Amino acid sequence: MGRWEPGARERLVMAAVDLFTEQGYDATTVTQIAERAGVTKSTFFRHFPDKRELLVAGQETLCRLLTEGITEAPSGASPLEAVAAGLERASTAMGPMSREIAPRLKAAVAASTELQERDALKSVSLAAAMTTALVARGVSDPAAAVASELAVLAFKRGYAEWSEADRAPDDGFAACLRKALDELRTASASLGLG
Repeated sequence: MGRWEPGARERLVMAAVDLFTEQGYDATTVTQIAERAGVTKSTFFRHFPDKRELLVAGQETLCRLLTEGITEAPSGASPLEAVAAGLERASTAMGPMSREIAPRLKAAVAASTELQERDALKSVSLAAAMTTALVARGVSDPAAAVASELAVLAFKRGYAEWSEADRAPDDGFAACLRKALDELRTASASLGLG
């Protein structure tokens, strides 16, 4: 495979997830990932600083989409309506490849403390980006933080349902996110806060 062939980033992610699943995260080297993806080691490093970053490859895009959705929500939208708009926008980034690798990625993360830590940092980063976008809309910091944490939890729950459900690969990620956020909204109301 030529070193400039398109799709190298996606092939690297798929190769890494496959190798992490087959032999474990710690036993997998960058060289093995590059070889499995059909690229050179230097191509790997053009796309990722290290093998940990493979698992958060779309994080920047996800943060951008979440914040764009929040920013572009109608001016009278509540904080939860704004994060719902962010989740809706973010759902556009999740295609068949995301759904295909989800079970293997989940297994790789569950088997590695280092990957669990990286996954937790991803959640913190997503919440911080959404909180900043909500505060920019005039939402108080505490309300923005609560809405953002609910959105992260909704994203995780919706992603789990979407990736584990027995349906067509492109069926309803946005619907899974809306359902998860609605369930969390109802659960929050039942706590008697307010």
